[in-house]
Amino acid sequence: MLGIRQDDAVGAGDLRDRVVIVTGAGKGLGRAYALDMAARGASVVVNNRWVDREQASSAQTVVAEIRAAGGRAVANLDPAEDPETGAALVAQALAEFGRLDAVVSNAGVPETQRLHRQTREGFRAVFDINFFGAFHLVHAAWPVLSAAPAGRIVVSASSAGLHGGDGMAAYASSKAALIGLVRGLAIEGRSRDLMINAIAPYAVTAMTQQHLSPGLAARMDPAAVAPLVSWLVGEACDVTGQTLVCGGGRVRAATAVEGPPVELEEGRIGAALHTAMRVNPREAYGDAHQSFAAFMDERPALAVVD
Repeated sequence: MLGIRQDDAVGAGDLRDRVVIVTGAGKGLGRAYALDMAARGASVVVNNRWVDREQASSAQTVVAEIRAAGGRAVANLDPAEDPETGAALVAQALAEFGRLDAVVSNAGVPETQRLHRQTREGFRAVFDINFFGAFHLVHAAWPVLSAAPAGRIVVSASSAGLHGGDGMAAYASSKAALIGLVRGLAIEGRSRDLMINAIAPYAVTAMTQQHLSPGLAARMDPAAVAPLVSWLVGEACDVTGQTLVCGGGRVRAATAVEGPPVELEEGRIGAALHTAMRVNPREAYGDAHQSFAAFMDERPALAVVD
């Protein structure tokens, strides 16, 4: 369902006059994002590498779908991990549409390899796509979005980056690095009204389909995640530095928290650690400086509980 959504013509769903780059947008979640944004009036640069040159490009197919419904879109076939792709995408958006308002870094690669079988080259390849592919785009777009009236950035993280997973060291650490990037850049962007957030999506895609039961897969339509991403790239977005878990029509915020400090006593180190892991309250902090100040507060630390 494309075409401008009349019920969203005014308000949070209105993306008319906004230009958005979406990487990995030829299929799965990225395709859902591109279609939803176009339906809300955005002009979209649809990026997806062209792997099989004997088949139609998935990016061009999505562009054709958007245009057939009256939307505006152009294709980009460059690999997201190429260091030059970010700058090329920004230049293409400016050349085709005259502006750039938001980027969505969605391109990524799965990985399941226990560390004793992981090569350094394989580990680096995962980072090149999942982290540096996003970084190159964000770095190239940052000056343009900083000057835009309401610049927005969304990167695709993962619950693996929050919690880890068996055989997912490279994937989890690349996604965790993105969460750190978002936290750092959110502070830099505040004075410019440049909002940046991470999304940890749950959806049935080529990456996840084999792990989902048919019943669960039916609930995990990528289209159920797209409205949140469209809101995050819009002018109405008023949150930044967040990691948002979304899927099946639900959303929740994932936050790094710290408990109160516990006295570290010689001979009771283990007991102190276990006490620290279970005591409350847990607090979230706006940045590392706030965390440090709270940790070094002159109030007495908690006593160890055996």
